[in-house]
Amino acid sequence: MPLPEAVSTERPSADILRRADWLIPYYPLIRHGDVQTIVARYWPRSLDPQRYPTQSRFFTTDADTTVLAKVNELDSGLAADQRPTVIALHGLTACDQAPYMVTSAQAALSAGFDSIRLNMRNCGGTEHLCKTLYHSGLTHDLRRVVEELAPRPVCILGYSMGGNIALKLAGEWGENAPSHVRAVCAVSPPIQLAMCSREIGRLRNRVYEQRFMRRLRAALRSKMALTPREFPERDLSSINTIWQFDDEITAPAFGFADAADYYRQCSSAAFLEDIRVPTLVLHAQDDPFIPFRAFDVDAFERNPWIALLAPPHGGHVAFLGRSGSWFWAQQQVMRYFGEIASLKG
Repeated sequence: MPLPEAVSTERPSADILRRADWLIPYYPLIRHGDVQTIVARYWPRSLDPQRYPTQSRFFTTDADTTVLAKVNELDSGLAADQRPTVIALHGLTACDQAPYMVTSAQAALSAGFDSIRLNMRNCGGTEHLCKTLYHSGLTHDLRRVVEELAPRPVCILGYSMGGNIALKLAGEWGENAPSHVRAVCAVSPPIQLAMCSREIGRLRNRVYEQRFMRRLRAALRSKMALTPREFPERDLSSINTIWQFDDEITAPAFGFADAADYYRQCSSAAFLEDIRVPTLVLHAQDDPFIPFRAFDVDAFERNPWIALLAPPHGGHVAFLGRSGSWFWAQQQVMRYFGEIASLKG
């Protein structure tokens, strides 16, 4: 899909979306969505601890909620409030140690950004630091972290569920987006949650759904052990699908009527029209369980603040490439953030 024609604005989106010199050609290593997805999950990644030491930072986002971030900083000589930073947010049942999150940190640091890998509440071993679960539209924690980092210039990068959250937050901000938020990027985001929940429930995707369900049940069992008042002990063996989990667990925990109501209120597709921050959405057309038809949304044509890059191949949060672009998605995202930063000055 071509980039939307931009209009003159006070933000740098107009120039960046009108040009194509920030695009990195993508030559997929594997032309099969399932194989891309699985191979990328086990592809070796690392972050040199000597060159890029990692620190833990805790953010209190509510009276009873604290989230954990893993921080890597460059020795740039800049004051803390001047350091350009990429905040990365992971997908469902993942954490800061997910392979794509580690690659994000490496790519950000190589591109001259500090890196913050943010865990959703309950993730990364932090079940004891809050009383609630998390969900695919919970923007509160990310919003508070972004506010606390001001006036440091930040770019937000969300993967899968984290991408939906990043896009939804950008839409919630609308015209009032914080001035220190330079850009947003979402990789493989389930922007229409009901459609994606049904898609992953298909027989061909059962292996993916089972993996998510094992982790969701394990996380909930930990929560029941830690906070029995909020989450009384119950049998989870009959909950076998994500839709069922969201219907019986997620929706009532957050005051939604049911899974359908939760999906309707939290799908970022409904917020795309209101985005007024330079935003890039990167999605492979052969993603196994986030169908490309989910991106048939008018906002991608009408809103000049957002661009959709949708190569034919790449799988889910994978995008393994050749010709020197092993981790093309992260390289492309950092190029985009770098271009935005150069325009902003």
